[in-house]
Amino acid sequence: MRFNFFTRNSLPDTVNHEGAAAYTLTPQMELYAAVATAALGEQFYETADTRLQRLRALVAKNDPRFVAQLAVYARERLYLRSVPLVLAVELARVHNGDSLVARLVARVVQRADEITELLACYAQANARTGPKVLGRLSKQLQRGLAEAFNRFDGYQLAKYDREGAVRLRDALFLVHPSAKNEAQQALFDQLVRGELPTPYTWETELSALGQLSYATPKAREAAFRHKWEELIGSGKLGYMALLRNLRNILEAQVSADAIGQVCATLTDRFAVARSKQLPFRFLAAYREVKSLSGGPVAAVLAALEQAIAHSAANLQGFGHDTRVVVACDVSSSMQQPISARSKVLLYDVSLVLGMLLQSRCRNVVTGMFGDTWKRISLPQGPVLRNVEEFYRREGEVGYSTNGYLVLRDLLLRREVVDKVMLFTDVQLWNSSGDGGTLAQEWARYRRKVAPQARLYLFDLAGHGSTPLDVRAEDGVALIAGWSDKVFDVLAALENGGSALTEIEKIEL
Repeated sequence: MRFNFFTRNSLPDTVNHEGAAAYTLTPQMELYAAVATAALGEQFYETADTRLQRLRALVAKNDPRFVAQLAVYARERLYLRSVPLVLAVELARVHNGDSLVARLVARVVQRADEITELLACYAQANARTGPKVLGRLSKQLQRGLAEAFNRFDGYQLAKYDREGAVRLRDALFLVHPSAKNEAQQALFDQLVRGELPTPYTWETELSALGQLSYATPKAREAAFRHKWEELIGSGKLGYMALLRNLRNILEAQVSADAIGQVCATLTDRFAVARSKQLPFRFLAAYREVKSLSGGPVAAVLAALEQAIAHSAANLQGFGHDTRVVVACDVSSSMQQPISARSKVLLYDVSLVLGMLLQSRCRNVVTGMFGDTWKRISLPQGPVLRNVEEFYRREGEVGYSTNGYLVLRDLLLRREVVDKVMLFTDVQLWNSSGDGGTLAQEWARYRRKVAPQARLYLFDLAGHGSTPLDVRAEDGVALIAGWSDKVFDVLAALENGGSALTEIEKIEL
């Protein structure tokens, strides 16, 4: 995890999902990697239930304070919602005696629907079913949820009072929050009676419009065009909603002024920062827009390029003379959705993060590996366009995981570089039968060509093992996650820290 260890010749102590020799991680590192890459959906090598069971076991192995810090880090820095709630529930099972769990719950529950999601998770974790699905609640969970309840106003409670295994009304009866004042007590009473006023949201506005009758199809189109223009002009369409509705907005043929407002919002660096979008969300929007035709499409695509560029604007550690290799894994296991409900693949995440990095480096080699390793020259700057170019060509290298070829190529060329970045699910193996491994090639490359070089494994799946011993290997580090915040970890490593340094800074 750090770069100042003396290299020791440790031996592999496990095998990965492909049966190749691998190294286990410390409990802290394994939990960090599993959490940072958790969509809690089915993956190529691991079911959602398997991941949940592994998270449970790892929570029990780790210091409670670290678990709490990691949960807050996942919610506030990695923009994940479900897995911090899982960590809070699991921590409540194994830790008591102080207010740590209560403080954690109050911190990670940031939307009203997360109250009910946490309670549903609690019921599942404790095998609660039937009419009394919740039963008694941990005192610390109850205290944390009570504090969370007190933060939400009538709009937030009404917006997220949805059907489900647990309703907000059920949660209110279970948690018994003390109202801060008479006005809040009135809101709680309205929630119990089901009388909270319907909140104004873009969804309710469009839904109401869809219920009306129209004389002609053109009249309907005009009504929706006007409504989209109104929503855009009002500023009440949030950044995520805007990003997800770009296709609908363009198909509604809104005015040029409205398109101008859309592009201005998309490219506002402060709006991008506040929105906390994962970088691959921009790729999903880009692909939806690119499938359309018409005058405004080009402007919106350019705006999306500028928006995602803001994600890497403050990337540190790469001077003009820093020599970097960015290698993306395109193996079969990377061609899987990050969750059952997503169209985004692990491969997409790999390419987006890789191209964000490439956009900030002056002296960079980019490429992809599968059966073979292939260098691909791309212009610096257009992140999303470069991702699409990679995506178009991924079949050119096959679908194995011969990551060692990246290093062997550098060795054969006697090419000196400073940093080698592998974006992968870390389940590397050798399909060629020549016996080469990433660990062997890395040792040879550093010994014969570039003793100062550093190898970064960007783990996008969190399966719990690595092809090199990151616990002790000199010049090797593991970074996990799908967010642009992985680059904060990169900066910490450059300053002598570890992948856990940013997590351990979290104050509770």
